[in-house]
Amino acid sequence: MASGSSTGARRGHGGGDGAGAAAARGEAKQPPARRAVALGAVALGGALALTAAMAAPAVASQGQGKGAQTRYVALGDSYTSGPAIPTQVDANCERSDHNYPSLVAAADHVADFTDVSCGGATTAEMWKPQGTNGPQLDALDHGTTLVTLQIGGNDIGFGSIIATCAGLTATNPLGSPCKDHFGAGGIDQLTLNVLKAAPKVSEVLRAVHQRSPRARIVVVGYPDLLPDDGVPCTSPVVPFAAGDFPYLRDTEKKLNAMLRIEALVHGDEYVDTYTPTVGHDMCKAPGTRWIEPLVPAAPAGPAHPNALGEQAMAEAVLARVAGHGRGHRA
Repeated sequence: MASGSSTGARRGHGGGDGAGAAAARGEAKQPPARRAVALGAVALGGALALTAAMAAPAVASQGQGKGAQTRYVALGDSYTSGPAIPTQVDANCERSDHNYPSLVAAADHVADFTDVSCGGATTAEMWKPQGTNGPQLDALDHGTTLVTLQIGGNDIGFGSIIATCAGLTATNPLGSPCKDHFGAGGIDQLTLNVLKAAPKVSEVLRAVHQRSPRARIVVVGYPDLLPDDGVPCTSPVVPFAAGDFPYLRDTEKKLNAMLRIEALVHGDEYVDTYTPTVGHDMCKAPGTRWIEPLVPAAPAGPAHPNALGEQAMAEAVLARVAGHGRGHRA
């Protein structure tokens, strides 16, 4: 990593996003649930098809040299921070110095690097402290030239979803008890959760633009957690019912589709980490898998990327920003 870089530093900065913070914490009035799900599901599918056919938003590059002018800030949750991956440099946030932002910063030789990602973060932690970690947005200023943002998993209830689905498996191991549970009222609660998270992510992106108006903003999606073909691998370490594997896979795809759409709407970029990690999910053998199961065999959080997974995400981000990410917005 280049000299002069910093990890977890916080630079205070006043923002014009106070009203946005309230909306990002979910205080905005939501439409009726059934209408939201019906319209939102169509929007997710249609917009994803549209974005797949479109080129990434153009960003005028004014960079000079290999990262020489880049001031890079990483925002995000535990998929960004890298829990349990050596070497841990922040116990409060379970942050590793071999998470994907650190690998990107080292490979791209950035001039200045600040990583404020924190395990357990939701969009609300962009505006409020999380233990010893200050509001993540406070790391941004007008001199920031590159921002990566990976957020939303905890807004839809990632941890509780995993726990609930694992706990229901014994009731119907060959069926889909998790899908049945979250869709019991005729509305899929997880789809609704994704739809409710969208305006929160939108508010975060608006706030990033306000604080760092010349920065290139890259929204990073989540990697492939379960087999993309939906084939189950139910076991004590991957304790999901057979029919819930495709359901959970599709829920993650909806989350990634929402993130891609929000990036497009705000004129930002999206990095797909799902596609390059297909075939390396938690069902695979150690050494092949880049996502650890609920009982990790390699240093990582349960159902989180291991060091190979963080490296894969770093490569996906670098493929997007290398040679282009040192510039500023025109």
